[in-house]
Amino acid sequence: MSPILQTLNLSKHYNDTVIAVNNLNLTVNSGEIYALLGGNGAGKTTTMNLFLNFVEPTSGSAMINGIESHKEPLNAKKFVAYVSENVQLYGQFTAIQNLDFFAKIGGKTTYSSKDYEDVLLRVGLQKEAHNRKLNEFSKGMRQKCGIAIAILKDTPAILLDEPTSGLDPKAGMEFSRLLRELKAEGKAILMSTHDIFRAKEIADVIGIMNQGNLVLEKKAEELEGINLENLYLEFMAGYMEMN
Repeated sequence: MSPILQTLNLSKHYNDTVIAVNNLNLTVNSGEIYALLGGNGAGKTTTMNLFLNFVEPTSGSAMINGIESHKEPLNAKKFVAYVSENVQLYGQFTAIQNLDFFAKIGGKTTYSSKDYEDVLLRVGLQKEAHNRKLNEFSKGMRQKCGIAIAILKDTPAILLDEPTSGLDPKAGMEFSRLLRELKAEGKAILMSTHDIFRAKEIADVIGIMNQGNLVLEKKAEELEGINLENLYLEFMAGYMEMN
């Protein structure tokens, strides 16, 4: 496996008292799912934003396919697809029209309507919804469209910020299946989540962030037989006591 997403001593400080990310080192290899757990304000979304150069690092680097994102942002973004917690798409466009629009923006001009239908079915959006406007969609349905757009971009890396937010249990199971398929295709997937169950179910590596620090990192096999929820709560409480 080769590293596709990597941070090297990555930090983001907003002032002397607000440390969003502190000296973060993590690696996501091709064909690997990395789940980043942590409470609100732990630094998970800031880490995603640093990869995407939405914010500049205070020090260190976030690298995509070996490219430092804050030095060559346009080049780095060619190798990553991103799905945010609240997918922002065009409400007056249908699902198919949104996919066509964003695929073409990403330079993918050869997709057919059949390709769009196939990927929407793959992410679990039923055919009767394909030509409905997105302003009629639930949050979970919009999330599926966002994931479909990420698949169509066909990049080696995928960033997912709270991807199961708004998904019902059935859709959550379909999402887990989809991530396993993408992993099998060699994608490097970094997923921030509050969903401890889903993280343990599908991740190869689990990291826990608190107050900007990566306070725990374990491979899936190291967590066999361990109650991850209890470990998370106990470890976070212990870390907060030390600080």
